Amino acid sequence: MAHFAQLDDNNVVLQVIVVHNNECLDENKNESESVGIAFCQSLFPGTNWKQTSYNGNMRFNYAGIGYQYDPIRNAFIAPKPYPSWVLNETTCQWGAPTPMPNDGKRYRWDEPTTSWVEIV
Repeated sequence: MAHFAQLDDNNVVLQVIVVHNNECLDENKNESESVGIAFCQSLFPGTNWKQTSYNGNMRFNYAGIGYQYDPIRNAFIAPKPYPSWVLNETTCQWGAPTPMPNDGKRYRWDEPTTSWVEIV
């Protein structure tokens, strides 16, 4: 099964649908994103679509509602969880400006202090 994300005019994901692989085959029986997009547009005329993948083998992350498609990076990027977090350009995922301690304890992010706080 293939998955396609519908994008609004600002490249924000509105929905993700599942499409049978047969609907994505070109005339040579090869899977084609453009054929899948055409199929999605036949169901929802006048819409914009990009293929997404659960295993992250395309566009870095599986698209979710509210995610942004970045055409420069060719990536789906989740909404920024905190103002201080930065985008990892290698993974296209957000990360804290300081790494979480790796001492076996549980932590939560505290945005006002921009630090990890132990959960007790």
